[in-house]
Amino acid sequence: MKRATGAKMHGQRGTDEDWKADWAAHKAEWLERRRKRRKTCGEASGYGPMGPPSAFTLLPWLLMGMGAISNVIKGETPNPWIGALGLLLFNSLYITLVFRAFDRRAREAASTRWCLAALGAVTCTLAFVYGGNWLLFFPLWGLATGAVVRGRMLGPVMFAVTTLAAVIAGRDEGWDTLGIAYGTLLSGMVTAAILALSETVKELRDTRQELARAAVDQERLRFSRDLHDLLGHTLSVIVVKSEAARRIAPRDMAAALTQVADIESVGRQALTEIREAVTGYREASLAAELDRARGALTAAGIEPVLRQSGPPLPPQAAALLGWVVREAATNAIRHSGATTCEIEVRSSAERVCLVITDNGNGVGSTPPGSGLTGLTERLAAAGGTLVGGPAPGPARGFRVTAELPVEPAEPEDRAAPAGPTDEESR
Repeated sequence: MKRATGAKMHGQRGTDEDWKADWAAHKAEWLERRRKRRKTCGEASGYGPMGPPSAFTLLPWLLMGMGAISNVIKGETPNPWIGALGLLLFNSLYITLVFRAFDRRAREAASTRWCLAALGAVTCTLAFVYGGNWLLFFPLWGLATGAVVRGRMLGPVMFAVTTLAAVIAGRDEGWDTLGIAYGTLLSGMVTAAILALSETVKELRDTRQELARAAVDQERLRFSRDLHDLLGHTLSVIVVKSEAARRIAPRDMAAALTQVADIESVGRQALTEIREAVTGYREASLAAELDRARGALTAAGIEPVLRQSGPPLPPQAAALLGWVVREAATNAIRHSGATTCEIEVRSSAERVCLVITDNGNGVGSTPPGSGLTGLTERLAAAGGTLVGGPAPGPARGFRVTAELPVEPAEPEDRAAPAGPTDEESR
């Protein structure tokens, strides 16, 4: 029986020890999470673990008036009912001002200025009549002034408040007047500096968040434009070559297999370009896009005419014009029904002009797509223009004209061999 009782007590002791160990572990884990959460919140807000200052931060300073309250309670103040009414009025005005100080619209309202003036009148009256502990209301008046008044008016207003405090306190306090005046000036200026710094931190944090949102929006826009241009052109080429392979397969299997091989090559190239677009490192090349446009137009039964003249282009201008060539060639293949498409590049030392004209159906009844709209925004951001519309002359057709300023090329860019000028190929 004793052995059973001992075993039971040993089991109970083991359970208690396990529970205490688990409780200690859970408590330590909870405290660590709480510490990390406070640290994270403080760093994220930019104010530290205490958070931004608020009206409640300025309320404890009312304890400086405890001496005056004690005098009223003990009956050491003449006419205690007047003193009590003055204390009630001062505290009400002070609380109203510190709460309105953290709302910009309320802080700049005329009623707030009148409340501050009324607080000054009550402070001067109580200090002039009673003196002693009642003079400590001057630093509180200075604190409320620093919370409400901002900008260039702060200096003159604080000088007037400090002067009044020094004059009224100087009647009876002697050298203690310096302490009252210094406390009034210091409380107002320090409060104004802290609150101004707090507002600056808040504005900087809001600006940082807005810039982050803008960066995300810009990245989404860039990716949507790249994806539209890449997939639109690639799928159009695949469709055209698939139709060509289907048409010629019954009579020329070798030519059909060539078209199938081209489809495979276009698909692999599209995968590479999409990966580059996702990572943000893809830049279209004008020469490569001209070659691709030539092949795609030929496969679609459209005769390409390419003309290029002038000095070589810097990479940025060539990349932007490469996107224009890709989009215009894709639109010609998908929508124009043209038999001829002319692509002309004219460059000089200052500007480069790209003109793409087809002899197709001209402007359709459907509204313009997002491709040319996105390209227009891209070129506008680079200081250029893009205009699309009916081709001039009696014949129907569509023309896209893109112009860009030519930036000076880097030395390594000029090391590349110059292409042929006034070249015309069909």
